[in-house]
Amino acid sequence: MFLNGVDYAFTADLESNWLPIRQELLGISPKSFVAWPEKFLYESGWNVFGLYAFGRKMNQNCALCPETTRAVERIPDLVTAGFSWMEPGTHIKPHVGYTKAVLRCHLGLIIPEHCSLRVGSEERSWQEGKTLIFDDTTEHEAWNRSNDVRVVLLLDFKRPGGTAPVKAPGWIEQSIPG
Repeated sequence: MFLNGVDYAFTADLESNWLPIRQELLGISPKSFVAWPEKFLYESGWNVFGLYAFGRKMNQNCALCPETTRAVERIPDLVTAGFSWMEPGTHIKPHVGYTKAVLRCHLGLIIPEHCSLRVGSEERSWQEGKTLIFDDTTEHEAWNRSNDVRVVLLLDFKRPGGTAPVKAPGWIEQSIPG
């Protein structure tokens, strides 16, 4: 289910800083992105440039994006942050997240027409400079039906009022740079 972004104060800060964040994104070589590790969810075309992975700061990547890093570090209880890149024609298959302990936020950075996200029974399109927040333990999927790349800043943050620890699944934990 989608949640109301105004209920989370950090979304206003992200939205007011989306242009400097996008500018830093544009300075990153596409070759610096790596394939999203859950390859069973897509055939090809989904890549990520990580900044934080399950609470661990990826220092080299953060150094390339100082404004973005400052913005995400202002998010209370940040768990994961990175740029999510979808090539034209990419479909991320229906799936659910690992834990109710976090919520997911997307900040639209490069959003061509014909890109959408379905959470539960509701489908929405991203908008440049706007956030979408959702519970990723609800079945969701995403499409890029355009001829251009789609990029969002993908964030996970601890669910307000939650007490469960957030730990990466073992196979992801092994792939996080130290």
